[in-house]
Amino acid sequence: MSEAADQFPVRVYAFDGEGHATPATLETVEAVPPGTNSFGFVWIHLLGTDAAALDWLETESGIDSFIHQALTAEDTRPRCTTHGDGAIINLRGINLHEGAEPEDMISLRLWVEGRRIVGVWRRPLYAVADMFAAIERGQAPVSPGDLVAKLALRLADRMEPTIADLHEQIDAMEDVLDTEGAAAPSRAELADIRRQAIVLRRFIAPQRDALNTLAIEDLSWLTERDRSRIREAGDKTTRVAEELESVRERAAIVHDQMLEKRAEEMNRYTLLLSVVASIFLPLGLITGLLGINVGGIPGAENPWAFGIVTGLLVGLGALQVWIYRRVKLI
Repeated sequence: MSEAADQFPVRVYAFDGEGHATPATLETVEAVPPGTNSFGFVWIHLLGTDAAALDWLETESGIDSFIHQALTAEDTRPRCTTHGDGAIINLRGINLHEGAEPEDMISLRLWVEGRRIVGVWRRPLYAVADMFAAIERGQAPVSPGDLVAKLALRLADRMEPTIADLHEQIDAMEDVLDTEGAAAPSRAELADIRRQAIVLRRFIAPQRDALNTLAIEDLSWLTERDRSRIREAGDKTTRVAEELESVRERAAIVHDQMLEKRAEEMNRYTLLLSVVASIFLPLGLITGLLGINVGGIPGAENPWAFGIVTGLLVGLGALQVWIYRRVKLI
């Protein structure tokens, strides 16, 4: 299923608790009295920028103002907050849309109760589209906790290719640094990799904590199987956070290697200039002495004096070069 499946302002699924689900409507769900819900539980997924969806959320959903504010907040960070026998769960997923920056993460806001899940989205997420596709294939969650765990696992799955790509970029830079004579990697590209890793980890680490918090909360609708699945999602999110930390550390090492390589090149050029200067210093001294305008300059009347002096200077320079090679200065 493509991301287009997540474009509807309202999507409602009714789950039977046995791995099957059927599409429903808000009217169908509202017609079932509380406590006699034949669906097992329902998932109501709303577009946070649609006026009709927001109106239903505010006036007909039955949620209080605290939950409403959490679901419609402009900016959110991953968290899990219990409220009565329900939980507000905010998760984040990588923005994989064409032309988007991966670190521009998209939020998924959920209010989870025993018989109902209310979700709000502002931008489509591929992980949510994956969940819709699984439901339509007959692989629906069996409980609210199972749905949260599967969403979190899909969010982590969608992050892995992006993190693998960051590792591959670091690998390429390390190969360039190990290749003698190759041009240094782009510092701008390296800075971009470090920035992505830092920003992604800023949201992934709290997401891990949110899932771990949910797994230990005393909520009546969480079964042991749900807690196990949520812990599994938390472990996978932890591994993603650790991979991002690894990317950041490797990028820092590459940056240090680039600085060291540049310092070595500067030292080599400085040494070369020093050697050249030391070779020409005595030669310049000799020619300076021979060029002073005083009497008694040797060879002033000899027509071969210039050739003799030039030969001596060449020989002296060659001797200096030989000595420098012997002591491995050049």
